[in-house]
Amino acid sequence: MLTLTWSSLISHNLLEPVAVATGETLAMVLVSLLFAELIGTPLGIWLVLSGPRGLARNNVVYSVLSTVVNIGRSIPFVILMVAIVPFTRLITGTSVGTFAAMVPLTISAIPFVARITESAMLTVEPGVIDACISMGASRYQIVRYVLVPECLSSLISGAAITAVNLVGYSAMAGAIGGGGLGDLAIRYGYQRWEPAIMALCVIVLICLVQGIQYLGDSAARRCIWK
Repeated sequence: MLTLTWSSLISHNLLEPVAVATGETLAMVLVSLLFAELIGTPLGIWLVLSGPRGLARNNVVYSVLSTVVNIGRSIPFVILMVAIVPFTRLITGTSVGTFAAMVPLTISAIPFVARITESAMLTVEPGVIDACISMGASRYQIVRYVLVPECLSSLISGAAITAVNLVGYSAMAGAIGGGGLGDLAIRYGYQRWEPAIMALCVIVLICLVQGIQYLGDSAARRCIWK
């Protein structure tokens, strides 16, 4: 019978491996989210600028970027993770472990961030942009002082959604030794059949997702109020 009490967790030395795995999961999610935002946000901005309603309309550039983003989003994470093992090994020197898992996590999140950025910026009223153009604002000024502030709430919400997806992807990365809670759940909960640690990993993952979503929603609401 499965019982999750502090005494049973401590007596079976389950807290330490779960704590370590939680730290690994947070590291994978936060680092991957950071690099995905740094690369995906400019990519999304360029999609907006080169798109049909953009300030630098270019059908060729938009078609190429949009196709690349769609291809990236269409590849399941597990397949992507295996397919880029040589690239991961080239970047990190290994194909297993927490550090190595950050490479496919980042690559999988970049197209998602780009589309979220594009969708958020397309919600800005065209009249606002036209008014800025009539006052002589440059493209950079329009992006920096109009597009980004106007859709900042949506961008923050998108970042929270991306982080939640990365939590799930990081658990999948455990299937090939990526570390984190997914790896711990597979090694202890499945291979050794210890349901207590499996249940604890699930509970921690749920708490992480709830916490990330709460923080994202709170930050987005503050931006709306301002």
